Amino acid sequence: MVAWAVSDPTLLKELLTDPRVSKDPRQHWPAWINGEITPEWPLFTWVAVTNMFTAYGADHRRLRKLVAPAFTARRTGALRPRIEELTSGLLDKLAAVPAGEVADLREEYCYPIPIQVICELFGVEDEGMRERFRTLVDSIFNTTADAAEVAATFEGVHTLLSELVALKRREPGDDMTSLLIAAREEDGSRLTEPELIDTLLLVISAGHETTVNLLDNAIHLLLTNPEQRALVREGRASWDDVIEEALRVESPVASLPLRYAVEDIRAGDVTIKKGDAILAAYAAAGRDPKAHGADADRFDLTRADKEHLAFGHGVHFCLGAPLARLEAQIALPALFERFPEMELGCAEDELRPVASFISNGHRGLPVRLGGAGNGAG
Repeated sequence: MVAWAVSDPTLLKELLTDPRVSKDPRQHWPAWINGEITPEWPLFTWVAVTNMFTAYGADHRRLRKLVAPAFTARRTGALRPRIEELTSGLLDKLAAVPAGEVADLREEYCYPIPIQVICELFGVEDEGMRERFRTLVDSIFNTTADAAEVAATFEGVHTLLSELVALKRREPGDDMTSLLIAAREEDGSRLTEPELIDTLLLVISAGHETTVNLLDNAIHLLLTNPEQRALVREGRASWDDVIEEALRVESPVASLPLRYAVEDIRAGDVTIKKGDAILAAYAAAGRDPKAHGADADRFDLTRADKEHLAFGHGVHFCLGAPLARLEAQIALPALFERFPEMELGCAEDELRPVASFISNGHRGLPVRLGGAGNGAG
């Protein structure tokens, strides 16, 4: 399957706000309409879902309006004490790691915070169900999965989410899953049953995977750029500088499928034909030398312009961006203050990327924590 990969940030922003660009394959992608896309295709789940991720026009506005209450400034801000509590508990566990031993921060710190927060927000209380979600979401982002795994994942995630919905119908709570179910049952035209299931898939998966990568990449960048870490320690750069520059130079989502041209679109010196698929290359856009200079691929906290598209742009801009930033604003300084002598626990070239051209992070982030302290990292 062929798609246009758009990496120029100016052009990408134009396309992301162009009403002639759709995310709905059922209306605007001939390959889907003609039945060429089957459940064995590696990106099937990314285009087959029916939620605001694949909606266009009025359908997108309807679905986004239903989910938006989960991510208001008030609700996000109210999560701060819980995120601080989770962070503190994880740091205490890390402090118990014997001196000199290696800890995997992706597994033991970057992952638990966002998955716990999003699961609590949507009422996923059972630990076994959370582990099943983790396995399935990892598979969704694995773009090297074979046909059998892709098909099994698509079926498995919908089975699991149907279990969650059935549970919350029996035992509704003060969570977003229960609120979405109430909206569905109050007026089915606002949210169909498939849209309910697939909306939960979107917010639970996107609600943690991207933040895991943000934390992973920011920690890695600070550990491998000691001069930049010194700027933070000395107060010459802020943690917001760290977060935004990490988002720019290592976008948590590298490339996001798919959009479709509703009609012929002139894009720079090429024409994207009606029905052509478009891939938003966010990671490449963040490193474009036309936007950020010849050193665009360098992590530089003093960079004046840290603009990025890591959370998208336009009507599909990520609703969870404030929550992701809040989690990073709490988790990053707390980690480096607790372990100011922390260093990478392997050679740089031993780190391996996740098996995905969508998700941008490491399979593991081994570190030696050093002694705990009270410094600024």
